Amino acid sequence: MAITQQQLVGESAAFHVLMDQVSDSAALNRSMLVVGERGTGKDLIASRLHFLSPRWEQVYVAVNCAAYTDQLLDEALFGRTSLDGRGDIDGHFARADGGTLMLDNIDTVSLRLQEKLLQSLEHGIIDPLGSPDTEDVDVRVIAATTRDLTARVEQGTFRSDLLDRLAFDVLTLPPLRQRKDDIIPLAHHFGRKVAVDLGAESFAGFTPEALETLMQQPWPGNIRALKTTVERTVAQNFLRDETLSAPIAAISLDPFGGPWRLTEGDRAKTTPTRAGIDIEEDNPPSPTADFSERVFKFERGLIDEALTVSKNHQGKASDHLGLTYHQFRGLLRKHGLKK
Repeated sequence: MAITQQQLVGESAAFHVLMDQVSDSAALNRSMLVVGERGTGKDLIASRLHFLSPRWEQVYVAVNCAAYTDQLLDEALFGRTSLDGRGDIDGHFARADGGTLMLDNIDTVSLRLQEKLLQSLEHGIIDPLGSPDTEDVDVRVIAATTRDLTARVEQGTFRSDLLDRLAFDVLTLPPLRQRKDDIIPLAHHFGRKVAVDLGAESFAGFTPEALETLMQQPWPGNIRALKTTVERTVAQNFLRDETLSAPIAAISLDPFGGPWRLTEGDRAKTTPTRAGIDIEEDNPPSPTADFSERVFKFERGLIDEALTVSKNHQGKASDHLGLTYHQFRGLLRKHGLKK
């Protein structure tokens, strides 16, 4: 798949050190390795290495090695040649000729394919399946992994000679917890982008309390997790108010939260929901119910009251609660009442 350059955002010292290393490494016409935890942006760094390199006008191809079986990855990377020529398949090495090939999750490649990959890196040739001949290619390989490849070498699951070839230069990406100064700029960046995608009239950002919530999280999923959290939060607020004119005050950290959350020891327990039916008065929240459950049930009670008073006229119901029409519609979506 061909990739275009994407924006990198950051203000921290660790981010600037990394960008300096990327700029220096990009000029090197050698294979290299990008290492980092999941969600740290290894794909974006690999892309930047290409677009800052002398090969920037040539094709950039990114491949997730973990998405293929051994046989299919062989074909995907090196291609296939048929006797009649009608079933020929160009592999990613052939497509990336003259440019850059990014191999994500390089640690998942079998020892057999590691041998073929080493041959391509050392001699600039590929060996398509079904072909009696090799083909010349000029490809710069940037590999990425979340694993300790030196430990994999010791375990016998990764070739030491291939690692030597890839480790001409190694860029190790800092996790987000080491880039605290980047959390707020990233949050604003992702928030503005999703607001535009949703068609919001504006984006007022986040309250100081909401930003502090983001800053306090450990973010084990790194930038990817932050991005998803911000996008979910902005989208939920958009459903309540499509203008997004007020700063967002609460961050949606847990998408699984709610009064009917499933747990491993609670699978058989089900609570049927019936849209449009009043919550039964003889089924109040348990005294031990958590805060979110109590709020959820109280909120639903207010909605039912407003709909009853307004005879199900949503405009009048929103006025009854002192909400805008869009805010009220957002609550209906939240409680599964919007048709």
